[in-house]
Amino acid sequence: MAAYDALSPVWQDLDRAMGQLFMMGWDGIAVTPAIRTLIEDHFLGSILLTAHNLRSADETNRLIHELQTIAYNAGHPVPLTIALDQENGGVNSLSDEAHIRQFPSAMAVAATGSLEIASDVARATALEITTVGVNLILGPVLDVLTNARSQPLGARTTGDDPQEVSRYGTAYISGYKSTGIATCGKHFPSYGNLQFLGGGQDIPVITDTLEQLSSNALLPFRNAIANGIDAVMVGGCALVSSGAHMMHACLSREVVTALLREDLDFNGVVLSACLEMESLIRHIGVGGGTVMAIDAGCDIVVLCRSYEVQQDAIAGLKLGVENGMLSKDRIYNSLKRVLKMKSRCTSWEKALKPIGLDVLSALRLSHSALSKMAYRRSITLLRDKSHFIPLTDLSLGPNEVLLLSPLLKPLPASVVKGEGLAGSMGVCSDDVFQSSTAIMQGEETFTDFGRRLGHRLKCKVLHTSYTAHGLCSVHENLISRAGAVIVLTADAHRNHYQSGFTKHVAMICNSQFCASNERREKPLIVVSVSSPYDFAVERSIGTHLCTYDFTRPALDSLVDILTGVCTPEGTLPGTGRKKRHHAKSAHYWLVEEWSRERDEKALNNLIRAVVEGMPSHRRSALVGSTTDSFLVCRTGIGEAHFVVRNSSTGALYGFCSTYFLADSGTGVIGALFVDPTRRDQSIGNSLHERAKRALLGRSNLKSIQLGSGFPTTFLGLPADDPGERQRLRAWFGKRGYDISASHLVCRMILRNLSSWSLEAEIIEVLRESMIGYDTVSDPRDANIVMDFVQKHSSRGEAELYKIATADRKAYPIIHARDLNDGSILGCTILCDGRSLLAQYLPVLRDSTEVSGGLLSLLIRPAATDANTVLQGLVLYGIQRIKAQGLRTCVLDMVSGESGVEAASAIGFTVMHSFEGGVQLKL
Repeated sequence: MAAYDALSPVWQDLDRAMGQLFMMGWDGIAVTPAIRTLIEDHFLGSILLTAHNLRSADETNRLIHELQTIAYNAGHPVPLTIALDQENGGVNSLSDEAHIRQFPSAMAVAATGSLEIASDVARATALEITTVGVNLILGPVLDVLTNARSQPLGARTTGDDPQEVSRYGTAYISGYKSTGIATCGKHFPSYGNLQFLGGGQDIPVITDTLEQLSSNALLPFRNAIANGIDAVMVGGCALVSSGAHMMHACLSREVVTALLREDLDFNGVVLSACLEMESLIRHIGVGGGTVMAIDAGCDIVVLCRSYEVQQDAIAGLKLGVENGMLSKDRIYNSLKRVLKMKSRCTSWEKALKPIGLDVLSALRLSHSALSKMAYRRSITLLRDKSHFIPLTDLSLGPNEVLLLSPLLKPLPASVVKGEGLAGSMGVCSDDVFQSSTAIMQGEETFTDFGRRLGHRLKCKVLHTSYTAHGLCSVHENLISRAGAVIVLTADAHRNHYQSGFTKHVAMICNSQFCASNERREKPLIVVSVSSPYDFAVERSIGTHLCTYDFTRPALDSLVDILTGVCTPEGTLPGTGRKKRHHAKSAHYWLVEEWSRERDEKALNNLIRAVVEGMPSHRRSALVGSTTDSFLVCRTGIGEAHFVVRNSSTGALYGFCSTYFLADSGTGVIGALFVDPTRRDQSIGNSLHERAKRALLGRSNLKSIQLGSGFPTTFLGLPADDPGERQRLRAWFGKRGYDISASHLVCRMILRNLSSWSLEAEIIEVLRESMIGYDTVSDPRDANIVMDFVQKHSSRGEAELYKIATADRKAYPIIHARDLNDGSILGCTILCDGRSLLAQYLPVLRDSTEVSGGLLSLLIRPAATDANTVLQGLVLYGIQRIKAQGLRTCVLDMVSGESGVEAASAIGFTVMHSFEGGVQLKL
């Protein structure tokens, strides 16, 4: 049976079938007559969009919709494939500050050590471009840098370890495919060891034999195929090894059919490299090259821009079929593979009814947070022998910092629009920028970086560029007067002038002399803003950082590192990571959603292990907690809890609870704890990152805070032990939380109520105050109290009051009123250890004595007599508790040192102290 017999009759038109075997592009931001003709008259099936076509998300959305409409009106049975390179880092075809987020390159993501971040970045990237109508992403890059220090790919690929490239490639595929977009791995069989031979060889060559490739560079492609990658792009490089003499890999049956199809068992779509190569045009011709590519096994031939070349390719394919070089079955076999891919990633409903940019607006907050986190965790400190980082520790004082940067072509994602011709010298300080000459576009990125660094350091940052002319007297004078020097390099291992310049600067900095003629080292920090291999083994460079790209977010993170806001967490991917043995296994912990049916018993065991593992002098806030202590099951509160577990034994190694308060748009990380025997393995880090991303994915999110008033196990960061408190502050501070805005929150207890008495002085103050205390009985009063609570609560306490309001008999609400104007001054909820509500204050259950509790104590912040209000509410509550025969009173949520002192004056002692008000900086 012929290949086309199983297809719709519409495909019996051979011209229509052959049109699906091309992917073409053009120059310009609008549909041209040429591209319209290709779609309408030649039934072009795929479009390649590049930065030449795209200016904004909105215009891209309209452009793609116009292209699909042209195809639909021309009678295309299926929509166009719309392909895009969106690798992140320095390779993004679509950039739009308003709607498209900038994410790190593949190598930078690998430097985070987190496969979860890789998957999340891939998903976020794919979501953004599918929203504008793209349905095929030309990624991931699966090349293995087997000769890492001389390759043009640089940070576009994961690194030099085939196993690691494979793992991250699989994570990217998973993230991409979760959005419905089609994926295309590249560049088969590998661009990881290209040689530039010269001597008339005008294209790069692969010198590895096919056997060498198969044992190393092909592993990521094998695993990508096993994980369902939709397409593979075969490169245009030559193969000159023994047994393989191909001018272009994508024209070789040995590479495409024998190696990719048969050896790797790939049944998806094969794309050729763009055939608009000078060497191919000169030696073969595009028409002949198109026939050779299809005959080799390619399904789609790519031709980027020239309309004349594109016409030549179409004519060549038709001629190849007419003269019998290609059979119709060969055309229809490729067509079926192309149609199968399209069926998975597009339809006319999707193509003609685009999602719209509102989705991008909704994703902006979560994607921005993901970008910032990924960049921060990617910055890699390769060496810092003299501890020059952060610069804030060097006591620079009034001394200037010198920034030296190479002249570079700007990245589309980082360039600031402007004009200019040459780079020279400027000054970057708090609010002044002066330039002696115009600044070329590539320098504006570094100028802006210098300005921001100077503002943070509160000192003057001098910025000038360097070129292949090397070090000049101006550079030497600036180095001499500077308190510290920062040299930026980009692929210095290939741009040798950068390497020589930097080593010369290092020699000067290492031989500076002070007034007493003693030799001293001037602080020198070298930052590679592309490949990390610039000075990876150059020991004369004592401090070496890598950002992997020089986009704005990367340089923002670099400013944070240099000024001590955060510490560099990245590690050199691949063999560099193995040598340093710095890749914590915990970066690979699998985080799962908590399941009551599966995990309830294991969670109770974990809670007991944590409590038992705490020192006796620091009694855990988890005492008395059970699984129910973390489940609220309330309308208006979204909850999601996460675990790291042993799937074989069912044991839990860590737990994290999260809540989303829809009314206020507040996300809460309510608890985060790890089995004491498994700490320092980054289980907590894995749980935290998963919880944070879950909260950032909530629509209408306004803030994320640590600690919860409902349930009330942890009111913030535990602060009972000074050492542990400092560790937690540093841990969460490195993850973007504003620790400086925290305040004291305590849980307190008063024992032996039967023998307790209040000082006469306090009683007198309470009697003289114009404040009345009572329980809420009237529904109207309940509404007034709820209004007060909604206004003054911040951690979910309102939910406790809703429960108490619904059952005022079981949970009386005590409120304080100003007797002059009747306004509410404060309130609290009364309960005891026998009540259901006590599950949210586990300590009530654990007490050896029968206890009562005052929950969610709220005082109007502006009240001048706040301490009196607190003492009056507590005294009224104690009287009710004593009347029930209870012997202990637990007071929850006492805020601030003043409040703690007021409660202490009554006789309460602190059980647990916390730092409340800690929020993630969004």
